[in-house]
Amino acid sequence: MEIEFWYDGKAIAKDTIELSITDPGLLYGATVFTTMRVYGTLDHPLTHWTGHCDRLKTSIETFYWQQPDWSRLRHGVEWIMQRYPVLRITVFPDGREWITGRPLPPDLMQRQENGITALVTQNLGRTLPSHKTGNYLAPWLVKQAAERSNAQEAILTNLAGEWLETSTGSLWGWKDGHWWTPPLESEILPGLLRSRLIAELRWHNEEVTELRWNAALVEQFDAIAYTNCVVEVIPIHTVLSHDTTLSYDARHFGIQKLLEMFREGRREEG
Repeated sequence: MEIEFWYDGKAIAKDTIELSITDPGLLYGATVFTTMRVYGTLDHPLTHWTGHCDRLKTSIETFYWQQPDWSRLRHGVEWIMQRYPVLRITVFPDGREWITGRPLPPDLMQRQENGITALVTQNLGRTLPSHKTGNYLAPWLVKQAAERSNAQEAILTNLAGEWLETSTGSLWGWKDGHWWTPPLESEILPGLLRSRLIAELRWHNEEVTELRWNAALVEQFDAIAYTNCVVEVIPIHTVLSHDTTLSYDARHFGIQKLLEMFREGRREEG
């Protein structure tokens, strides 16, 4: 079966894209992108369409790139979303749009229920962490390292050994009756779901502490998880760090409360 994607105003049914050998997207990873899960429609609150567009617009403005044709980009999104629930929307410096789709992970429900193992990696942070650019070498490298250790995710750290984020999402830890998450000052991606969850929890008068995750703090958590717009919430039951193995409660009630927020959203979708 041929892969279907959208590129530069056209629907394409093949598995290759043609780029000039001088294209900065090819040479330097000079693109910005966002990955979105469609919950039925673009207007569904969990799809967060406006937030994904704002993420792209902010980075494009910061880099002084050309804005894409947004109506054409939306048309491409609407075409792809009829085929796939997960979309990756990429924009090149000259405004070209490239939209690909994929299915949800086949074992997503099992991961949400049982949790995963994560590997702590050393001194590999993302390039331009405030923006989601096509230069994603560091997260890709640490994810490969995790797979070699039979782990399903990797945790990025800085030179001080502080935990920052996973290769694909934001970190959350539970202790003292509430959630903790690394602050944006740690040079992490300002995740759309991270921001939404912080706002939602605080709206319900629940405390969220934004604090750097050092070695002493991570050992105090009862439960940890990571989040992103595709997988929602994934518990982490085991963390492999140097010669140490840390264990956490993958079925902690705090994690179940977060998961229930998405279950309610999916029921509204239906």
